[in-house]
Amino acid sequence: MLNDILTIKDVAEYLKLNEKTTYRLVASGKIPAFKVGGAWRFRQSDINNWI
Repeated sequence: MLNDILTIKDVAEYLKLNEKTTYRLVASGKIPAFKVGGAWRFRQSDINNWI
């Protein structure tokens, strides 16, 4: 289950995006994410479904 949780950096690399672009997608609600202690986290399964 822990391997299913990704950071902004992980998602940016996975989607081959710049980290700033990833932050913009998250801020606009276009990519599924949640916050843990002020840091964005992503479930890999959610990202795969989003793609």
